[in-house]
Formats: sequence, C-alpha cells, structure tokens
Amino acid sequence: MPTTAATAPLKPVVLRPGEGRSYAMPAMRAVFKADGAETGNRYSVSEWRIEPNSLGPGAHSHAANDEIFYVVEGTVSLLVGDGWVDAPRGSFFFIPAGTTHDFANRSDKPAGLFNVFVPGGFETNMPAIVAWFEENPPDTTR
Repeated sequence: MPTTAATAPLKPVVLRPGEGRSYAMPAMRAVFKADGAETGNRYSVSEWRIEPNSLGPGAHSHAANDEIFYVVEGTVSLLVGDGWVDAPRGSFFFIPAGTTHDFANRSDKPAGLFNVFVPGGFETNMPAIVAWFEENPPDTTR
C-alpha cells in the first residue's frame, strides 16, 4: 500500500507562542499551528486574532467540515445559525458541517479564537482568502 498523508507516520509539532504559518487580513490574523499535512488531514489547528471593533469573514458554512472555536482572549461575538452570541474568554463552540457561522469583535479590546477544522485541509484556502480580503475590504456596516 502506498504511503499517503493519511497513512504516513505523524511527527510531533512543537511551536512557541506566535509561531506557525501566519496569514494577515484586514483586522484579523490567522496562525496555523498544525495543518492537514502534519495531521494526516484529520484536522487543522489555528489561532485567530481579531482587532477591536472589527468584523470577521462574513456569514458562511462548510458543507463537509465541522469547526470548533474556543475563545482565548477578550470577548468574541459568534454567529451560530441565525443568532449571535457574545462569548467571553473560555467559551466553547462546536459548529457542525452545514451550520451558518461568523465571528466579530465588537469590543474595544483585542480578541482571540483557537480553531480546530475537521477534517483538515482548510489552510490550503488561506492564500485565496487573503487575496479576496485584499480585493474586498470588510464592510464595517454589517
């Protein structure tokens, strides 16, 4: 049987604070800590920093991927289905595939999210997402 990303032996990943593959967008930054190649495409792990009084990516859903969000800093507003929840540090969210979601920072202080995307591979979208945000700056009136 040939070795693939899903069958190759996995290696430990050790990163210090701030380390990882960083993607800067207007008002937010994603740092991928472990991606599909490192996890056998089982999941991707990232940390998102959101500037004060700023919007996230916009309401969206993923047809075949679940997401987990954990608030690590500040208060994050999360859209889950059709309702917003203001989530302080320590809040946990499981977003099943097909569920509309979004996030924003409506506070005057920075906020942060820890994210797990299941199965992995989301990071392959990041260059296109960064380019899209460069061409379409966030609408601050949403």
